[in-house]
Amino acid sequence: MRFEPVLQPGRLIKRYKRFLADIELDNGEQITIHCPNTGAMTGCAEPGWQLWFSDSNNPKRKYRHTWEWVENQHGHRIMVNTGRANAIAQQAIEQGAIPALNHYQQIRREVKYGSENSRIDLLLQKGEQVDCYVEVKNVTLLGAAGQGYFPDAVTSRGQKHLRELMTMVEQGYRGCILFVVPHSGITRVSPAAHIDAEYAQLCQQAQQTGVEFFAISATPTEVGIEIGKVIDVTI
Repeated sequence: MRFEPVLQPGRLIKRYKRFLADIELDNGEQITIHCPNTGAMTGCAEPGWQLWFSDSNNPKRKYRHTWEWVENQHGHRIMVNTGRANAIAQQAIEQGAIPALNHYQQIRREVKYGSENSRIDLLLQKGEQVDCYVEVKNVTLLGAAGQGYFPDAVTSRGQKHLRELMTMVEQGYRGCILFVVPHSGITRVSPAAHIDAEYAQLCQQAQQTGVEFFAISATPTEVGIEIGKVIDVTI
């Protein structure tokens, strides 16, 4: 995935009202940019950190610039634009970076499914082969020693997705959670039981039902996002 045009640097002053961030440019100018992340952003938004943002070149937008990624005090690169996760996941699958998912020919996005009015992030299909339903989750919460966690806040939506996937598996389809990990400091992923115990419990139930769990790393740069390797998931 490439950024066109390439990203511009700035330094975070503060993030506020969930969707906004004030930043300082290299020339000392201060501007307000859009923050495309509604989560807690724990460990991703400390004042003074270097960040990179995109420019929509759309003068009709109230905030034409979008915060893409940040570098923390340890030099870890963290993609904060959660809207990129599905595209990263699709590219990883298309490139064959996830061996268990590399034999499908067609990828469809946002297909309606389930009994709780859901839309699957990615539906993988190939002829007469069993369809594979993939929910994509963006992981940026770093614990100790490279341990990444999802979610970073209680997620009723994530719980619903697990229930939907279990139902699809019981009906004979494949169901997967794909953790996209655009954080260079995370080397493995687990459900955040200390944040959302119900989500973690549902993950265990889903795994026992046959839902599969995968994680793929990705590293943001000024010019694009580099797909990394499959990393361990412990439920």
